[in-house]
Amino acid sequence: MTTQSPTAATAADDIAAPDRRRRRLLGLVAAAAALLVLVALSLVFGSRPLPIGDVLEALRTDNGDPHTIVVGQRLPRTALAVVVGIALAVAGALMQGLTRNPLADPGLLGVSAGAALGMVAVVRLAPAAGDLLQVWAAFAGAVITACAVFLIGSAGGRGRSPVTLVLAGVALGAVLQGIASTIVLLNADAFLTMRSWQAGSVADLGWSTLATIAPFIGAGLVLAAVAARGLNAVALGDDLATALGGNQWLTRIAVVGAVTLLCGSATAAVGVVWFLGMMVPHAARWITGPDQRWILAYSCLLGPALMVAADVLGRVVVIPDEIPAGIVTAVIGAPVLIMLVRRTKASGL
Repeated sequence: MTTQSPTAATAADDIAAPDRRRRRLLGLVAAAAALLVLVALSLVFGSRPLPIGDVLEALRTDNGDPHTIVVGQRLPRTALAVVVGIALAVAGALMQGLTRNPLADPGLLGVSAGAALGMVAVVRLAPAAGDLLQVWAAFAGAVITACAVFLIGSAGGRGRSPVTLVLAGVALGAVLQGIASTIVLLNADAFLTMRSWQAGSVADLGWSTLATIAPFIGAGLVLAAVAARGLNAVALGDDLATALGGNQWLTRIAVVGAVTLLCGSATAAVGVVWFLGMMVPHAARWITGPDQRWILAYSCLLGPALMVAADVLGRVVVIPDEIPAGIVTAVIGAPVLIMLVRRTKASGL
């Protein structure tokens, strides 16, 4: 059996690199096209489907019921689904890169539990609070929880290990979720609020909600871009990453900050969306390989595509009622993830 020399292998990689990059770029274009199609379908379908001509007319003029339906209801709902999909998918990719586990989820930092506690606390203490105040309270709960997890996970001699951060997040998240559940059981208003919030729905949310979370998600995406190259070094292992000159401590700070901003703001706005943050980065890695920069780029397109598709599907399955997008992602996410894991390339990650 002949063995290829390192020089020959490097030359082969250099030759294959342009083709690999071209395929990845074509994949991004295809994903972007699919997202645009899904956005168009989101404006067309609902409890009252509209012809595409009426949708285009509604976007150009401000008269009639189609304008109210498309611009006043479906457009902000679709925009929020896109933004939330980006946030959760990128947060999931960051967590999987940090922990070197393709099945990691952004909720492992306890952010979702902190957001839930913030939400039910403001409902319990200020029953007359509006939706925006509830969103702010949930986001504050997520941020405080993430800071606490980071401090707890950073204590001690092994505090800089991703494992300690995850363990601290799981433990603190369980405690906070238990407190939130207790409040929900003892307060009828909190129960009604959490019933829809825990299902992960973008229905009945307008531009004001999107405007509230957009700056935080933008900041989170900036931190994600900063951390992307460092995550490639982290994937090689702590010792090798240090030998290559990477600052793992700063990378982990950037990742935790990005996940907090992305997952915290998205969860505060629409509630818990099951499986999206776990499944989308896994699929992106299967398509592109282990480079975190490409995984994040694909997550920015596949995440909103899945979120919008889940929202549209939830609208049309049980007309005139709706199924929240979070439930749809849970139902379709589990078998899809199982299929990906069983494939040779995915199971070898």
